[in-house]
Amino acid sequence: MQFIKRGTTGPAAAEVKSTLVTLGLIADSGPESPDDVLFDAVCELALREFQQSRGLSVDGVVGPETWRSLVAARWRLGDRVLHRSVSEPMLGDDVRTLQERLLEMGYDVGRADGIFGQRTETALRAFQREVGLAADGTMGTLTMRALRQLGRKVVGGRPQLLRESAMLYHAGPALSGKRVVIDPGHGGNDPGMMAQDGPMTWTEANLVYDLANRLEGRFSAIGVRADLTRGRDHERTGAERAALANTLGADLLISLHIDSNPNPAANGVATYHYGTGSGVSSTVGERLAGLVQREIAARTGLLDGHTHAKTWEILRLTRMPAVQIELGYLSSPIDRPRLIDPAFRDTVAEAILIAVQRVFLPVEADVKTGSLDLSALKAMQFS
Repeated sequence: MQFIKRGTTGPAAAEVKSTLVTLGLIADSGPESPDDVLFDAVCELALREFQQSRGLSVDGVVGPETWRSLVAARWRLGDRVLHRSVSEPMLGDDVRTLQERLLEMGYDVGRADGIFGQRTETALRAFQREVGLAADGTMGTLTMRALRQLGRKVVGGRPQLLRESAMLYHAGPALSGKRVVIDPGHGGNDPGMMAQDGPMTWTEANLVYDLANRLEGRFSAIGVRADLTRGRDHERTGAERAALANTLGADLLISLHIDSNPNPAANGVATYHYGTGSGVSSTVGERLAGLVQREIAARTGLLDGHTHAKTWEILRLTRMPAVQIELGYLSSPIDRPRLIDPAFRDTVAEAILIAVQRVFLPVEADVKTGSLDLSALKAMQFS
């Protein structure tokens, strides 16, 4: 699917418009030749509302990630029989709804990512055994009926919170020996955001790659295994970056980006974690995002743009807690001089390192934002 935005005409625009009609987001305008269909202002508004509801970037443009979300939204639980396919996994909102229901009842499907994988099949088989059905891992009529009849098994807290809290407890407070994946955004033929400053052209891809290397060095110095998702000239999709982190078995993923806006007054840092409109979220990811946000804002003076829940692939498809940091605006006359300053990027790297340490500390041992320095952090690894 090519990028579709307002003013686009032709078969691709027709396919997007047809999907918006199917989802009930716009009214059917009647039969049209695919070559004459226009992605107009009505379509753009409906798309923006859809992106907002799905935790996507609200830009009114149908890129690959938005298109996959539109296709997934066509399915409701019960519309089709669900099962695991290794060659072509089943994707859709019906899968995500099934995963959320299983999570509510205490079965471990991992992240509710809308992909019918092995963990979903294993959880579904366990549910089927407990209710006396054939444990075939297939979501058919009888399993659907049993699912509708049963309520939650886990009370007193979100099941995902209980699991992720247990993971942190067993991991221990020291960072030494843990594995973190650092994801410098964009790269290769995709420079990301760009800004001209005199004779210099600054790109998001180069700045976050430099920051990623500074952060990698600091992690390595205290015994953390740190891996980057790309080299200087490499480009990967969000799904590919998430798959790499999953393969490496990382404890955390940190994705680095820089924003831009037509309004030069836009400035500040914001941090994102996985979360949906239904309340399903990565609770450790949410805590890490808050710690990263507060440490960066306190140590750099960047405007605090707060934390937000999103369903971007880099957050949704990772099996470990993940955060994405939008570290200021290249378009901002306030942020840009800081972003291009190597000393500033050193400060940001230290802020992220401290935040990662704090997420592994027990609540009673946590420290005040902005108070922990690198020498104290290094001493903690051997205490």
